[in-house]
Amino acid sequence: MHPNQTYRRTPQDRAIAFVRDRAFGQLTMNSPDGMLASHVPVLLSDDAKTLDLHLVRSNPILRTLGAPQPILLSITGPDGYVSPDWYGVDDQVPTWNYVAVHIRGTIEKLDQSKIRDVLDRQSAHFETQLPKTPWTTAKMTPEVLEKMMRQIVPCRITIADIQSTFKLNQNKPDDVRLQAADGMETSGIGVETTNLAALMRNPPE
Repeated sequence: MHPNQTYRRTPQDRAIAFVRDRAFGQLTMNSPDGMLASHVPVLLSDDAKTLDLHLVRSNPILRTLGAPQPILLSITGPDGYVSPDWYGVDDQVPTWNYVAVHIRGTIEKLDQSKIRDVLDRQSAHFETQLPKTPWTTAKMTPEVLEKMMRQIVPCRITIADIQSTFKLNQNKPDDVRLQAADGMETSGIGVETTNLAALMRNPPE
């Protein structure tokens, strides 16, 4: 996480809401063969104490889970390059704005009998946000569903700590930050720069 506390004053409930909304991150952990990483959708529990996910059976991470293992899950949002010219004041330098939440905890395998429940809850989380009748596993041929579910393994992360960085030029005067937001929206270099500009206009306090 960024060492400047100006960018780390985000209320915990807003960081949790971001994780629940984004629901996708990079899972990293140590192994005897070195660092492992996997990009996974995750489902945050109502009490924000656990995250459920599934991994394909061939994922190397699963081979380390004879017992619960420590992990870092990084969930990132929009990010973009900030040109000094956008500030409209002298003696500024380039920077990069971004949103990120780091979750530390332990991951463990769940009993394979839980895979249908994990799949149903994960798909419901996304499907109910779409303007259509939600897809469910009930639409699948049972034999095909069973075969596919044998290829994936349910897992759970127990959360020990959540830290967030919302780096949105909060270190600048409001008028300077808003000018930079205009530049980000019209000519930004990065990912989801329009959303980033909106966050720059209304940073967490």
